[in-house]
Amino acid sequence: AQQQQQEKPKKENILDLNKYMDKEVRVKFNGGREVVGLLKGYDQLMNLVLDDVKESMRDDEGNENTRSLGLVVARGTIIVLISPADGSE
Repeated sequence: AQQQQQEKPKKENILDLNKYMDKEVRVKFNGGREVVGLLKGYDQLMNLVLDDVKESMRDDEGNENTRSLGLVVARGTIIVLISPADGSE
């Protein structure tokens, strides 16, 4: 039996999320939900682990409601936007 191991080329992330680890990020989801939380982890599929998460929702009149969610795993397939919470790099 041949035991030749082939290295698969690592898929390089377009976003380097490492610099945002343990920092507050804003995440927008498909469907309009929006959260702010501390980035605790991520993978190649852009699944995120966020802590101390607060979700903000706007109703039709423009009123904003906020609720605390705590620790959240966000699925990469429904994430539309990831940005620093303070709005700068």
